[in-house]
Amino acid sequence: MARTMFRELLADTRGSVTAEFAITIPAVLLVLGLVIGSVQLAAQRVSVTSLAGDLARLEARGDDTLAAERLRSFTGNPEVERLGDARILCVRVTTGPRSGILAAVAVSALGCAARSSEGGWRAGGTRAGEG
Repeated sequence: MARTMFRELLADTRGSVTAEFAITIPAVLLVLGLVIGSVQLAAQRVSVTSLAGDLARLEARGDDTLAAERLRSFTGNPEVERLGDARILCVRVTTGPRSGILAAVAVSALGCAARSSEGGWRAGGTRAGEG
């Protein structure tokens, strides 16, 4: 009799779907969150790369007003670093996603452009024509 009850309990599948569902749903939600965060991170990377290239081109040809407008139009608070020598200006922009599961990951991009003869930033972060 006891053996028969034990076999019936082992054969009983009631509740197994609920247990499988309880294990599967958190895993699926975790993967979904990582995928959405990765897409957000990739979009941020494209945006930062575009900003770095635009700033490098505008500042290398001396269009500081347009460069400042472009920087203000960027959402978030990017850090901008200028590098280069007398012939080329490189701008490194670093920022992170504003929110989400990957908010602690920093995104950085480097954009470079040839300097024009009439202006632009020099090595050391000073404008051409300044002391």
